[in-house]
Amino acid sequence: MVKVSIGVPVYNVDQWLRQCLDSIRQQSFQDFEVIMVDDGSTDNSFEICQEYVFKDKRFKLYHQENKKNGGVRNTCLKYMSGEYVTWIDSDDWVEVDYLKNLVTEQIRTQADIVSMGFKMFGNGKYYIVGGDINEKYGRFQDNIIPRKVALMDPFNNNGEYFLIHMWANLVDANLYRGFIFSEDVMYEDTGNKFKLFLRAKKIVGLPKLNYIYRMRENSTMDKARSTRDFDRIVKGRISVISNIEKLMYYLDISNIKIREIEEETNKIFNEYLVNDANWTETENIKNKNYILRRKKLINDTIGN
Repeated sequence: MVKVSIGVPVYNVDQWLRQCLDSIRQQSFQDFEVIMVDDGSTDNSFEICQEYVFKDKRFKLYHQENKKNGGVRNTCLKYMSGEYVTWIDSDDWVEVDYLKNLVTEQIRTQADIVSMGFKMFGNGKYYIVGGDINEKYGRFQDNIIPRKVALMDPFNNNGEYFLIHMWANLVDANLYRGFIFSEDVMYEDTGNKFKLFLRAKKIVGLPKLNYIYRMRENSTMDKARSTRDFDRIVKGRISVISNIEKLMYYLDISNIKIREIEEETNKIFNEYLVNDANWTETENIKNKNYILRRKKLINDTIGN
């Protein structure tokens, strides 16, 4: 059995794809397979993936019609056979010791999840985000991150401990048994990663920055941040609320109650209720009515 399965979702990234795949081939740790799933690309991404299949038998390529982030990850999982799983987005890349450091730390600690930090790259420059990673993970004995902290991470400055992303970590493949990503939603990371935390017995933070996240203007996340379009913003809020509802459901069936998550959830709802000066009165009313309905539903669930 191969040690690590690397999932690489691919969609219209021919400009950056070779850098990503080359960084994988050049890893100092070589016991891996690469599951590439082309999600209906309309550029040369599929052809580039084919080149790597011909070059290296560890690279496997599958094609599907566009199912977006969650759907393409589900297809990746279907074909993975490794003991551990890691994800590398196809417009990002990793440093040469990315896998080596993750695997070495897993062997040393016997953790179910090993998570590291990342650097951002944009405008020809690298950026360190989130402060000193040694200090962050050093807050916990032996860098072992409590489950409660992991579950709270999406509410803490959008990932204070770099745990919310599907990438930049190594996960025991057993945690993915029966795991299904929500499809056709925004922010599939935050709406699914917590399922792994609930299953994991040990989560360890590795104070390394071997993953490079590329900032680009036409990325999904960038569009979500920059546009002031009412429909797009409301769709994003619906995704956030849907993710919170799923988290609350899983906490309930796991018999886990975390007061801080309940408090942060209400903060989010209250922020969404504030009128937006760029919207019409009708749009603000429509937004407020939806938020109030979802807030009541979640608070009634919490109350029970």
